This record gives sequence, C-alpha cells and structure tokens, in this order.
Amino acid sequence: MILDKSTIVGVIGAGTMGTGIAQIASTYGHTVILYDISNEQLNQSKKALSKILERQVEKNRMTQNEIDGIMERIRFTSELSDCADCGFIIEAVVEDLSVKKELFQKLENLVSEDCILSSNTSSLSIASISSAFESPERFLGVHFFNPAPLMKLVEIIPGISTSNNVSQTVKELMDSWQKVTVLAKDTPGFIVNRVARPFYGEALRLYEEGIADAATIDWAMKELGGFKMGPFELMDLIGHDVNYKVTESVFKDFYYDPRFKPSFVQKRMVEAGRLGKKSGIGFYDYREGVKNPEPVTDRKLGDKIFNRILAMLINEAADAVFMNIATAKEVDLAMVYGVNYPKGLLKWADEIGLSFILDAMSALQIEYREDRYRPNPLLKKNVRNGDLFHG
Repeated sequence: MILDKSTIVGVIGAGTMGTGIAQIASTYGHTVILYDISNEQLNQSKKALSKILERQVEKNRMTQNEIDGIMERIRFTSELSDCADCGFIIEAVVEDLSVKKELFQKLENLVSEDCILSSNTSSLSIASISSAFESPERFLGVHFFNPAPLMKLVEIIPGISTSNNVSQTVKELMDSWQKVTVLAKDTPGFIVNRVARPFYGEALRLYEEGIADAATIDWAMKELGGFKMGPFELMDLIGHDVNYKVTESVFKDFYYDPRFKPSFVQKRMVEAGRLGKKSGIGFYDYREGVKNPEPVTDRKLGDKIFNRILAMLINEAADAVFMNIATAKEVDLAMVYGVNYPKGLLKWADEIGLSFILDAMSALQIEYREDRYRPNPLLKKNVRNGDLFHG
C-alpha cells in the first residue's frame, strides 16, 4: 500500500479545517476532491482559499503560477460519488458520532478496498467511529491543528483494529507533506488536548481562588514562562463554548478524574454568552473604546502562578508517557508543534529539575488534599532513581 503524489485525496467537509487540509494536499501535488453537502459552504471555501493564496503572492511567498496550480488541483463538489477514485480520505465534518458513522458507511461502500479512510476528530474515540466499518483495519485518526497549513503537527491515532501498515503508510504521507507526526494511543484528547488541559484548568482555578486576575495570570505565563499567549487570551480566542466543551468531554471520558474538572467560572461565561473575541467580550472586553485592566507585575506572585501551572502541565505530560499514550519525545513534539509551547514540557522538567516539580506537586496535594494534585508515579520514580525523561 503506497500513497504518493498520484493518489487522489478526498476531504470531506469544506469548513475551515477541511479547506486547510485540501490546500496542503494540493500544495504537495495531489488531485483533491473537496466534498461538502452544502454548495454555499463550497463557494465560501473556494473564496476563502483564493483570498488566502492571493495574500501569499502579495507577500512574495508564492508565485501566481503556484497558486493557480493549487486551485486547479482542487475539485469542489457536493456529490459524494465523486470521491469514488480516492486513495486516501480525510473526514472533517461536525463532531457528531452518528453523523460520522453514517458518512463512513457510505464511503466504505463507495471507494476501492485499497482506499485508506481517516477522521480528523479531536474529541471522539477512533474505536467508536470504527464500529461503522466492515473493514476497520483501514481506518485511523489523522488529527490536524488549526490553521492546518501553518500548524506543523499531525497526531496519528490508530484504532484497536487499524493495520500497522496503514498507520505507517499515512505517517509517510504526512511526512511528505512536511508535517511533524506523532503516534498517539486512542484515549480522550489524544496527546495535545489532554496534556494542555491544566494550562486552562489551573489558570481558572487560580482565578477562582482570587490569587490573581486574568491579566496578571496571562502576564506571568507570557513574561516569565515564554508562552506566546496567556491562558485567558487563548480561551477568549478559541471561544469559551468550544474550550469548555472539550474540557467537559475529557473530564467525562476520563471517568470524572478531578485532574480535568471543568470550571464553574467558565461555565457561567458560556451561559452568559461571554464567549470571547467572537462575542465581543470574554475575560477581556474587545468592544471599541474599552480599556482592559493592567496586570499586577509582581515577580513573586508571577513565579507562584507560573510554577504552579507549569508543574501541573509537566505532571500531565508525565502521565501521558506513564500510560503509554506516547513517548516523551512525541509528547514534547506535540506540545511544541501543536500548541506552540516555548519548549517541550518534559525537556523543561529535565532542565528545571524533576525534584522541583515533584516538590511543587506534593505541596499542592498536601495543601488541598485533592486527587487533582496527585504526583504522577513516573515523575516520582524518576526522582527516586535519578533518571530524566530524556535520558
């Protein structure tokens, strides 16, 4: 089984993610069938893609011939039967299990036996979707990050029935598209959406406790931690409805593990319609003429905030390795290339000193007596044995 430039790539769903994936595949020489049930959505996709590519010409990043070639290789269609000759299909439709299963049942009966089928899902299990297949060995998760043409990471998630050959073939294709690929176990949140939860959750906890306001917490994470955006800025950008739903889903799917417990503050924000940038107000006010509060730039307070959130992030990254979700190298690659962290969390832990992180987690557990703050067994073992995550 080989996927190369002669392979016709099908992308199902012409939203922002589907359009971005189609752009990538076409850029690397593939004929692309971009399907959507809505002709209006297809027209919006075509216009949006043309605008994005024209900007690349204006900035001298691409030539007119190059963008003409990209557009010519993409066929926009509302007929699912046009995907019949595809050798690889990526689904990027609404995160609804019944919708995806119905779609894949149609696709499996439409395409050849050699066609590899994949889902870009970020929140549904690959196993649950694969139950729709007669031949689940050719199905897997291929999770891109938004915006897909710019974000380097792709999480490859085999299901329990996925053929090793299929996983390797798709990895080689993603590598040929110049993506950074990591292999993840089919567990809630995969790597990035699982490990990143404390960036939001612990920031919200600090806010709820009144330790600092949103601006101060964001300042600490950016100025002292080197993160490009603070947690509250990022939640406002993502949208609190989206961010809260992911947290709630991970919490439920991990059998209500307190490490992933959602925040009442964020729930109330969603209920009030304060969704962030898209609604004009979230933790920050984006309406014209409004001046937002300045952070308290106290170094001692900032260190307290940064060290607590970082310790929680590292503890969660350690758990992903401990539970064989991915290797330490893959976890670090995922966080750097999937969410633009300043460095890999486990490499960061090695540099700071694992005993420092363990002491921080132990102090939180003693203070709060909550299972939320339990130090990971791998972190404890490495400290006890004098080992590093990247030995």
